[in-house]
Amino acid sequence: MTTSGIVELDLHGMNIHQAKVAIDAKLRRVGRSAYRLRLIHGYHGGTAISDMITREYRGRAGILRIERGLNRGETDLVLREF
Repeated sequence: MTTSGIVELDLHGMNIHQAKVAIDAKLRRVGRSAYRLRLIHGYHGGTAISDMITREYRGRAGILRIERGLNRGETDLVLREF
């Protein structure tokens, strides 16, 4: 789903490897069309995917920063400033 420059990717039901593959594929597809990739991972089942996102994508080329909002089940990868 895309909403005003924000692309969402639902990772529910995926393991860590599947989530990483899905995130990498989405990052390749969105290119410059979005300024944020919102990753919906949930948190009731644990923090493994959330931890992987922080570990794998912090400081990665093309990602300005990682933001967590009030919803603990979502993480935004900021790709560029709005």
